[in-house]
Amino acid sequence: MRIVLYALVTGIAAVVTYGLAILIWKLSTKYRLYPKIRERDVHTRPTPRLGGVAMFLGMVVAFGVASQVPELSLVFSDAGKVLGILGAALIIVLIGVADDIWDLDWVTKLAGQIIAAGVLAWQGVQLQTLPIGGQTIVSPYISLIITVLAVVLVMNAINFIDGLDGLVAGVALIANSVFFVYTYLLQLQAQTEYFNLASLTSAVLVGACIGFLPLNFHPAKLFMGDAGALLVGLLMAASAILVTGQVNPEVVDRPDVYTAYFLPAFIPILLPFAVLIVPLLDFGLAVTRRLRAGKSPFTADRKHLHHRLLDMGHSHMHAVLIFYAWTLVVSVGCLGFMFLPFWVAALLILVGLAICTVITLSPLSKRKALEVVAQSTEADDAAIDPEVAKFDGLDAAGVDPDELPLPTTLHKENP
Repeated sequence: MRIVLYALVTGIAAVVTYGLAILIWKLSTKYRLYPKIRERDVHTRPTPRLGGVAMFLGMVVAFGVASQVPELSLVFSDAGKVLGILGAALIIVLIGVADDIWDLDWVTKLAGQIIAAGVLAWQGVQLQTLPIGGQTIVSPYISLIITVLAVVLVMNAINFIDGLDGLVAGVALIANSVFFVYTYLLQLQAQTEYFNLASLTSAVLVGACIGFLPLNFHPAKLFMGDAGALLVGLLMAASAILVTGQVNPEVVDRPDVYTAYFLPAFIPILLPFAVLIVPLLDFGLAVTRRLRAGKSPFTADRKHLHHRLLDMGHSHMHAVLIFYAWTLVVSVGCLGFMFLPFWVAALLILVGLAICTVITLSPLSKRKALEVVAQSTEADDAAIDPEVAKFDGLDAAGVDPDELPLPTTLHKENP
């Protein structure tokens, strides 16, 4: 019954988001509510970017319906946290829509993100304790600062990878599905309430992603824009923060339960990083790259991980599926530590990562093979395949750079 209610909330979020996404797409297309294609963009035709509004409204409706379900009353007993999530989401969506329409400067966007994160923390959704013996490890002021920084970090990490059709929605769907399973099992094994705000938030976000993906999958008819990407990041951060401090210290301290529960004190810390491994990696690389170049960390460029996959030779669809695979392997592998012996879970993760690495780098091996064929072919061989000849790096090295063709214009929704 409990899982059915969560599924109901997920379904409502999905249906409402899907219906509103279609409406927004039609209105945006009719009234040409879409920006011009930029140099760093991957798409080749103007595409509406207000899909985040549909996701936000789907989330609001799902929370509204859930609040009327008696079995979920415990979740809404602390109304401040729910209002904090909704209020922060509203702020971040307004900032995102404004940026999608008027292209705000990075200082304004960052200020809006800090305000939204502050509202979230002010209403009680903040890192107060870590589930290690139930001890408070930071002061209230430091807790507030760390919470705001964590939320802003996750929002920007998600926003940074929003550059391919279906990428953010799919990654968030996988990551939050795994996180929902974890939060649900956490309450089950700790023998506390099954309905909690962390699980509900994850369920709602999963539904919003499911409803949005049909219009966002390649070739996309509608983008989520900054409003959607920042909203996804906000909700993922909120659900992760809500989990901290919920592990029953008495359960953790019982050796007979600890083994079956398998490191419950650390999974709440590890899993959020695991499900966000791809966005956080891209974010870290982008910030480092831009700071080394003497630029703002929010300066847009075309050197994100998804751009690099396209440049390596992957198709749009293959690049997105590779991101899905990395997210799935790391997040499910981390969750596996709850059920499997340590060495088994670790081995599965290593095997999965090895397979993902081979798939990710496969175009380089193919390109190298073509280069060898091209360079070993006689220059006057009339039978040489033009598709092979273009990989002759030795000949290319002697070409005047001004005569080389310009790179193909590609799609990037956000910095």
